[in-house]
Parts: sequence; C-alpha cells; structure tokens
Amino acid sequence: MTAARDGRARAARDGTPGRPGEVPAPEPLPADALDSHCHLDLIDRPAGEVIAAAQAVGIRRMITVGVDLPSSRWSAECAAGFGDVYAAVAVHPNETAAAASSPAGQAAVLAEIAELAALPQVRAIGETGLDYYRDHASPEIQRDWFRAHIAMAKQAGKALMIHDREAHDDVLRILDEEGPPDKVIFHCFSGDAAMAKRCAEAGYVMSFAGNLTFKNAQPLRDAAAAAPAELLLVETDAPFLTPVPHRGKPNSPAMAADTLRCLAGVKQIDIARLCALITATGERAFGPW
Repeated sequence: MTAARDGRARAARDGTPGRPGEVPAPEPLPADALDSHCHLDLIDRPAGEVIAAAQAVGIRRMITVGVDLPSSRWSAECAAGFGDVYAAVAVHPNETAAAASSPAGQAAVLAEIAELAALPQVRAIGETGLDYYRDHASPEIQRDWFRAHIAMAKQAGKALMIHDREAHDDVLRILDEEGPPDKVIFHCFSGDAAMAKRCAEAGYVMSFAGNLTFKNAQPLRDAAAAAPAELLLVETDAPFLTPVPHRGKPNSPAMAADTLRCLAGVKQIDIARLCALITATGERAFGPW
C-alpha cells in the first residue's frame, strides 16, 4: 500500500478523534436509489454487512471503486460476489507516480487494469483524472495516465469515472482533445455553477457526495441547482465525506440517503422522484443490474 493510500485508510478507520464508532442509520428512502461511488475495501466492516445496511434504507446498489491495481482487483472480486455491487477499476491520479517507475511498468499496470475492465461486473474505468490539490504525482504524470484511462474506457465501452480536484479546465480540455467516451461521470463533483453548465452541455453526469450537505458548501449547492436533474447521481465516497449531521465520522453507502435528501431539497424535487431519476441515470451510466 502506498503512503497516500495508507493515509486514506488510516483516516477512514480513525474518523474524528474523540468521535469514534458507528453512526445511526438514515431514515429509509421512499424508493430505491444507489451509491455511485464508494470504497468498500476501506470500510472497517465486512462488505456483506455494509451492503445489507445500505439496502435497509433504500440504497439498493453501489459501485465500489479501485484506486490502484490491488484495490481494483479487490473491487472486481467483490462485485463478482455481490449481485447488487458493480466495480470501477483504475489508478487514481494521486497513485500514478507510485504505480509504475518506468514506461514499461506503466504499460504492465494498464494492461492488467484493461483485463479487469473487460469483466462483466466491472462497469466503469475510475477513478481516474487529475488532482492539483495534492502533490503525490506531477501534473504531467497524471495527465499521461488520464489519457490512457480515457482510451481504455472507450475501448472497453465502459463509463469513465473522473476524479477532478482543482483541475477543471485541464480535465475538460483533455476530454475534448482525446474525445470523451459515451458515458462520463464526474465523481464527487467539485465545480461551481458555471462548471456544471459546461458539463451539462457535454452530457456529462455529475455525482454529488456528502460535502453537498456541509455548511460552507453553498457554491456546490448552486452547482447542483444548475445541473439538469437527469444528469445527477449521488454518492458517498465512503468511508470519506460523511454528510451532516455525522460529518467527520466514517462514512458508509447507507449515508447516501442523507445526501440524496439534501439534493432533493436543492433541486426542489420530490424525494421518490429523485430516487427514480438517479436510478435511471445509474442504469444509463453503468448498465442494467
């Protein structure tokens, strides 16, 4: 495990100092929905238990996401074992420098990711993209891997799941230069209303996480308000980004219900209607379950 990923895992296990333990289950949703992005491998409970808890509140299905080769293998194996779980496989931009130290090494890693991408339970290439907030890999390295993942998504006919942190213009530019796959999802959407409109014009799906509920996230809520309802997904990024009122504690796919309720308020859409819209968008993006 790389230092960057080890830090993510420790943060997920530890939660907020002085506030350990489980969070209460959300109120069940009036209709089924899905968590479009989580990391079941980083949640400190058995996957079957986590999935059952989510389904008990209406988060019927979920996508578990790889960030490097080992976690991508794990995600594919997990999805093979649970009918309501699909997988996404890729090398996260923050993991690209550690994933391979030479062009030959990079080619070998990408070849195995491509093998995983061909599996029927793997429905997305991600998370890939650009992260200019962290410095675990240079922008040049990240951009090279991102282009390779775009090509892989097109070859595999799978959705492209994008991590975009403080890199909006470059992400959109590279998508334009390479030609986007048919299905593009901006995971944990972090842009403003103008960015949401640019994504909508391109037909890109925007997935909102628990930070939508944070007090200081009004620009993100403005972006959600500007995005067409038929291009929206909800995610947890579990075990990270736990929504209010449990911010700082370990997240789980069940908590997507809280974010969905917040999004329904932002969009002024009935909760059951939004569940139906999100389910339909999820099937367009990831295929039928």
